[in-house]
Amino acid sequence: MMLLSINIGQPTTVEFNDRRYQTGIDKRHRMGRVYLSRLGLAGDGQADREHHGGVHQAVYCYPHEHYSHWASELSRADFHYGAFGENLTLLGLLETTVCIGDVLRIGGAVIQASQPRVPCYKLADKLGAPGFEKTFLRANRPGFYARVLEEGVLEAGDPIHLLERDPVGMSIAEINAALYLGIGDRATYERGMAIESLSPEWRRKFEQMLAKA
Repeated sequence: MMLLSINIGQPTTVEFNDRRYQTGIDKRHRMGRVYLSRLGLAGDGQADREHHGGVHQAVYCYPHEHYSHWASELSRADFHYGAFGENLTLLGLLETTVCIGDVLRIGGAVIQASQPRVPCYKLADKLGAPGFEKTFLRANRPGFYARVLEEGVLEAGDPIHLLERDPVGMSIAEINAALYLGIGDRATYERGMAIESLSPEWRRKFEQMLAKA
């Protein structure tokens, strides 16, 4: 398991399909060592602080293995690191193997998986593919957000070590499918609620699903 790329960007104004808004989704590879604090990477920024950033979404991680899938799906060969808005492009950490609550050491920092990513129209706009956020969600390849347990310096090429596996053992793919793909029942929601490290936003979503079950 390895960190392939660190990607950062500052909010810019975008105009697409008669929409004009600010977004920090355009992330670009940063060479050298980058400091990761509890609120994110040095030099990185978010435009919409209500839905992005904060301690439970300090960094967004995405598996590089999915790049070939999306290249085929969208008939493109121009993806660069950070193409999906991720801060950290990872190798060897798929959503089927990473669990909410898993603790990972990357370089000099320690992070903990906190929730899957829910895409919005800004990802579709970035890729010039209307409706892609729905395709992205259905594919159950969301990547994951993480909180920072220990601040430190990262650099592309750093190895990644699993320090602790969450006792519930519910993968990113499982928890995403439970809420957004209709693959869940009362037992699934109760299992999700048992994950102490699940982000508050997703805990509220599980509470709502459990109330309806």
